[in-house]
Amino acid sequence: MDRIENIDFCIRYLLEHNRIQADIPAKLAEKQRLLRALMNVWEPQPLSREFLRAQDAELQAQLQDKGVVSLEDISASGCTPLLWQGDITRLRVDAIVNAANSRMMGCWHPLHACIDNCIHSAAGLQLRAECAEAMSGAECPPVHPEYTMGGTTYRHAFTSEALITEAYNLPCRHVLHTVGPIIPDGVPTRKQEEQLANCYRNCLGLAEANGCRSIAFCCISTGEFHFPNRRAAEIAVEACKDATIKVVFNIFKDIDYDIYRELLGKA
Repeated sequence: MDRIENIDFCIRYLLEHNRIQADIPAKLAEKQRLLRALMNVWEPQPLSREFLRAQDAELQAQLQDKGVVSLEDISASGCTPLLWQGDITRLRVDAIVNAANSRMMGCWHPLHACIDNCIHSAAGLQLRAECAEAMSGAECPPVHPEYTMGGTTYRHAFTSEALITEAYNLPCRHVLHTVGPIIPDGVPTRKQEEQLANCYRNCLGLAEANGCRSIAFCCISTGEFHFPNRRAAEIAVEACKDATIKVVFNIFKDIDYDIYRELLGKA
């Protein structure tokens, strides 16, 4: 199959398995958007080898279109840890960190711009499947809040909890998923500041325990979770100052880049 035939096969497969009726658009970019939206709402279930081969081929083509960024490509700008502004799904490091929600299975809102959605969409449905297995209520302590989806019981993760998975179609080796505190009024309590610090510490601990020598952190809890950008950056830098592995602070917004550059310049 050529690329168009391949992505059309993926779309038809997910339309059928999600029991959704929709026309397949003509342009590649529109096909990619529809495929991503269908992946976002996919409930964990067995996937055929033919679909996974086709999905992986398209996601690898998308990665090639975006380009991979290695540690050697990142300029430190005089800063230690490293600071890089861009799409975290392009980074070839041992582990990247995903700011997850308590379901730990990715974002379920089609085409949402959050990092959780971006990472799962670039990795492929194998990532949601692995997360679903890890969050299965049958394998987890009953103290966690539970819910049922598709006849399977899952648990919610606690704030600061971290989970490590494979990365599948991402250029990194692992994804570390962690749940940051939600700050509705934008004013974190001391407990919430400690919870955010623990997100960084727990991810570092998991990364080190799994043989990772480099890790890229996103700006956990800022954005959708409303943690103040500067205070979040201060906590991140402090929590990572004694890390024994190479740390990259991955920044997307200009405001965060300016804050981290200032903080790391003073470190």
